[in-house]
Amino acid sequence: MVERVRYQLFLPKPLSDRLEALAAKPGATKSAILTDALTAWLNRRGASELEERFAIRLDRLTNAIGRVERDGHVVLETLALFIRFELSIQAPLAENDQAGRAVARQRFEAFVQQVGRQVAAGKRTLGPEEGDR
Repeated sequence: MVERVRYQLFLPKPLSDRLEALAAKPGATKSAILTDALTAWLNRRGASELEERFAIRLDRLTNAIGRVERDGHVVLETLALFIRFELSIQAPLAENDQAGRAVARQRFEAFVQQVGRQVAAGKRTLGPEEGDR
């Protein structure tokens, strides 16, 4: 036999009247009705309603964020290795080499403009374009 604990409850009059009406039916008791109702309520609350509703979508978003993070690390590592390589093979400009510095400045400006155009147009040098996904 299941051990039982006694509770003293205070219910609003309309709810108490409904409980009395249900308990008046054959085979029904107030304790059984309240036990069933409380069990059902706790079971609904125990299982996170939000998790049930959004678990699949949250899993998809988590996976997508993981891929973005991984791709970001690949891009940063690639950039870092490229910069290290370029700095190791390019001879530094002399302090008074204004012509070399002007050419470098023009190349850098062209590079920044090209990156801006590619990003604005949604184009990618590597991988699928935005519309291909």
